[in-house]
Amino acid sequence: MMLPTIRHQGLQDYRTTWQAMLAFTKMRTIASQDELWIVEHPPVYTFGLNVKSEHLLQETDIAVVKSDRGGQITYHAQGQLIIYTLLDLKRLNINIRELVTLLEQAMIEALKEYGLKAVAKKEAPGVYVNEKKIGSIGLRVKKNCCYHGLSLNNSIDLTPFNHINPCGFRDLKMTKLEDFNIHIHNHELAIPVLHSILSAIVA
Repeated sequence: MMLPTIRHQGLQDYRTTWQAMLAFTKMRTIASQDELWIVEHPPVYTFGLNVKSEHLLQETDIAVVKSDRGGQITYHAQGQLIIYTLLDLKRLNINIRELVTLLEQAMIEALKEYGLKAVAKKEAPGVYVNEKKIGSIGLRVKKNCCYHGLSLNNSIDLTPFNHINPCGFRDLKMTKLEDFNIHIHNHELAIPVLHSILSAIVA
């Protein structure tokens, strides 16, 4: 099976990247190669399709974008590793639930390399360290192809999470690698996450 193309996008506007993912997915054919996009976004709150407005607890000067991914509300900014997964699920012979598990496991395995014990929670998708959320997943599927992906908190300023109920959960605390005295660049953190994803989908 052909490996996905990996694209290092750098710092990109959220809305621009979202529209690019949507366009890519709409134009795909059965022969289109899968892609993984590594990106960071300037500060932005993003709403998923199931969002309830009350989960934005306080108006700020941070942009708010209503997207078409699954899930509730989250926050993106520099210092957060984002990997968008533009994958043909039918060709990979996996369903959306299996992909969520695959992405959770990729973050768990990456964090283990830095000495962190992370876990997934069936009732609240994502990855947690010491009951605090460090990794999130939001996806959308069209024509058996998915887009959006995962975010993993590395050195991001977590303060803006205080103005929302992250992922729709009240009193959910967030954490990041930096809280555990782990200081690495996003491109370094991306390596073990990508390795795990690639190992799983080409197995």
